[in-house]
Amino acid sequence: MPQPSSRTGVVSPATRLRKRVIHLGFRLPEGVKRRIAGPAVRIAGRELALDAQLLIALAKRLGVDRLVVGDSPGKTREAVRTHQYILAGLHDGTVTDREIRIDTPDGEILATLHTPAGCPDPSPLLVFFHGGGWVFGSRAEDAPLTRFLAHHAGVRVLSVDYRLAPEHPFPAPFNDALAAFDHAHAHAAELGVDSQRIAVGGDSAGGNLAAALSQAVTERQGPRPSHQFLFYPSTDLTRRHPSRERLANGFILTDDDIAWFQNQYAPASADRSDPRLSPLLGEASPGIAPAYVAVAGFDPLRDEGEAYATALEKAGATVTLDRMDDLIHGYLNFYALCPRFRAAALRTAEAIRTHLSKGH
Repeated sequence: MPQPSSRTGVVSPATRLRKRVIHLGFRLPEGVKRRIAGPAVRIAGRELALDAQLLIALAKRLGVDRLVVGDSPGKTREAVRTHQYILAGLHDGTVTDREIRIDTPDGEILATLHTPAGCPDPSPLLVFFHGGGWVFGSRAEDAPLTRFLAHHAGVRVLSVDYRLAPEHPFPAPFNDALAAFDHAHAHAAELGVDSQRIAVGGDSAGGNLAAALSQAVTERQGPRPSHQFLFYPSTDLTRRHPSRERLANGFILTDDDIAWFQNQYAPASADRSDPRLSPLLGEASPGIAPAYVAVAGFDPLRDEGEAYATALEKAGATVTLDRMDDLIHGYLNFYALCPRFRAAALRTAEAIRTHLSKGH
């Protein structure tokens, strides 16, 4: 299939057509959508949202039933660029972008600072790490989502281009995430940011980085995040939790995908029990940043996200667990498709706004 180029901005006619078909599909009457999606899916007392089921059905008709393509990082990245173009909608509100250069011990990485119109100066900041199994994704591909969150949460968002596996396996992405947070704290004034309200967050693999970072800095003398926002995070690379068994196939992110991503990020030489890889196995303390953990009912990673929220709570941390029982992994990226996904994204933005407005 012809792919759009992230470098040239060229999009094939076939890809443009697929985008129109997908978006028009969600505007059909409910009865028609049900016929396309098939009978309702119910597992363990949960019912999959019709729009989530429709997305899965339309993706299958377009030949997409998992994320990894040909066991190839390059082919997977190209396919995901196409998927992101197809899913993207119009930008919400007015958000200005500024490129930020961040020095790390291994060289320079880049980030984009999103500032919504009317944002106070100084404001809270969310340092955001994109998802993508530590293998794909970028600040450019995630820009629709991070701008959406900046606008609707009313806070600045720093979207970070951390290095990707397998070219840069663990601990490179973790080290980049930590460097980005430290940079934001050290340069808070010039970023227009309140240094006491710098949070970290991310979705999926990015949620893993945010959780691991928050845990790793709890006992150090340096700055610590004010909050952590973990959206359907990966928290345990040492074993398969029950939701990976029950939801192994049929919901876009598959169990095989998860195993492949983990192998790219944490090859055989890595100790997967290291809390920087598996924060669920770490020693959480009451001093860790307050956590908002969102999980999806039809996500293979659901159980480890819930387990991490429970572990934080048992350690005495402040935790909000938000269950989107009718949705699938990656739902934030689908906000432009239909009201159900948009409602979930708006709920997320409101959680960011509410938690960061508390200032503690």
